[in-house]
Amino acid sequence: MSNSSSISQFLLLAFADRRELQLLHFWLFLGIYLAALLGNGLIITTIAWDHHLHTPMYFFLLNLSLLDLGCISTTLPKAMANSLWDTRAISYSACAAQLLFFLFFFSAEYFLLTIMCYDRYVAICRPLHYGTLLGSRACVHMAAAAWASGFLYSLLHTASTFSLPLCQGNVLGQFFCEIPQILKLSCSHSYLRELGLLVVSAFFFFGCFVFMVVSYVQIFRAVLRIPSQQGRHKAFSTCLPHLAVVSLFISTGMIAYLKPPSISSPSLDLVLAVLYSVVPPALNPLIYSMRNQELQDAVQKLVTGGFS
Repeated sequence: MSNSSSISQFLLLAFADRRELQLLHFWLFLGIYLAALLGNGLIITTIAWDHHLHTPMYFFLLNLSLLDLGCISTTLPKAMANSLWDTRAISYSACAAQLLFFLFFFSAEYFLLTIMCYDRYVAICRPLHYGTLLGSRACVHMAAAAWASGFLYSLLHTASTFSLPLCQGNVLGQFFCEIPQILKLSCSHSYLRELGLLVVSAFFFFGCFVFMVVSYVQIFRAVLRIPSQQGRHKAFSTCLPHLAVVSLFISTGMIAYLKPPSISSPSLDLVLAVLYSVVPPALNPLIYSMRNQELQDAVQKLVTGGFS
């Protein structure tokens, strides 16, 4: 039996045992990571460069891209390095840092998506008050609140998790450090404090989820009352990308954490972890640019201007 003071490293779950498959996973994740860097980097650069996009909606989108870059950069490079060098080890301090930053970016993104939902609600349901409720100072304060809340949330959970005595070895059943896998290594009954903190967090996240659902009910009711078909189409076009991103973000996380224990297996847990930690940051730029002609034109101007 070991305890946390004697653990110097953890062993992460490998994607494959065969060397050929490990290299295949490395190249696959390298492609996904580069696509995420390119897509989110283009959105950040375009919004910062084009003054026509200096609006609340695009300001929040810039913050979302920054959080997506941070989220995928916390987990994927280490997984790629482990696949390339045929190792599973991660140091104790690196594991704590990975958990801290992943929780920070992941929770801050959820809070920011809630704020973006409020932005769409005000734009469609209360357009005459949009400039008052979402001025530049208010937007900065809301974005800062999302980042600060995410950091506080991650700091509390990381400190609570890594203060637990660990008596069940050092093998984690996941390709990155996450709370449920570390709790499995904790001593009997010592995890109840962190479990209580998780329950409180779940109620808070559920409150944000209810806020988004109620907001979108109001948004769709307002859109359906718009007399012109062109007006309804324009309103839906500004909402659908955000709704798609929220659905992808929440559904993958819920499937990963709320699935029945009876169907749990290392392979399934690995696939679901990739779905909620890797896929959304890579797809979000594509989702937001697919139906946004204004953003597409700005990206095209930036790219053609850079090459010329």
